Amino acid sequence: MVFDKFQDVELPAAFDAHVHLRDGAMSELVVPTIRQGGANTVYVMPNLVPPITTVQQALDYRARLQALEPNVEYLMSLYLHESITPDVIKEAKKAGITGVKSYPAGVTTNSSSGVVDYTLFYPIFAELEAQNMILNLHGESPSGSSITVLNAEAGFLPTLRELHARFPRLRIILEHCTTAAAISTVRALGPTVAGTITAHHLYITVDDWAGDPFCFCKPVAKTPEDRDALLRAAASGSPKFFLGTDSAPHAATAKRGGDRIAAGVFTQPYAAQLVGRREGREQGLEAERYV
Repeated sequence: MVFDKFQDVELPAAFDAHVHLRDGAMSELVVPTIRQGGANTVYVMPNLVPPITTVQQALDYRARLQALEPNVEYLMSLYLHESITPDVIKEAKKAGITGVKSYPAGVTTNSSSGVVDYTLFYPIFAELEAQNMILNLHGESPSGSSITVLNAEAGFLPTLRELHARFPRLRIILEHCTTAAAISTVRALGPTVAGTITAHHLYITVDDWAGDPFCFCKPVAKTPEDRDALLRAAASGSPKFFLGTDSAPHAATAKRGGDRIAAGVFTQPYAAQLVGRREGREQGLEAERYV
């Protein structure tokens, strides 16, 4: 059996289920790269400064993005915050907002207003479930006595299981999975639970970000075995896993250091190309095993 390694394949535009488009001057640079990266529909994260916590803020933000690139569909989200009530969720549903994003307090960029205790938000989750909206989870526990960046995702998985048990019809996305444990957990839970996989986590491991700040992101890349689990999930065709690049632009000076290195890898201009190349390689290796 012979495989043509140079065959051209034309794909439809992609849906990127996790993007950071920033605001102001940074947004003007980033938004035009969405189509360049092969996507025409994006799910926009709300962690601006200040965060997007009201319906009007989300609609105004979408209008600014549409003015920059009208040929993209922007699915909007709210930032899970103590000011959000069940009535806000009902208003968001009527306005066409897709979901609510949960950030554990302090774990990533612009997450200082994030969640400390998920039980306080159970009424919000119940209303999201009733409205058939999405709860997006940044799946890490804050660093503490037994939690570091290397096991923060594993430390969060019991919370994911608990939320699914309490709200079995709530559509939950565990974002930017980085471990074999996260993949197996998403697989084991019901059909309302899914996971996104980034382009960069299909390539990098802990050794990359330990030596290169431009590969540093949250959650951090893990072991080669974890990366292989992500590759297998991405190439499996399972509807439980799909692309969410978590493309996160920062000024180069913020990535090179100072008081703190900014967490995020910017892949937006190359998103579909990076994933297609990596998944194609994985599928090719699988096929070669049967030659």
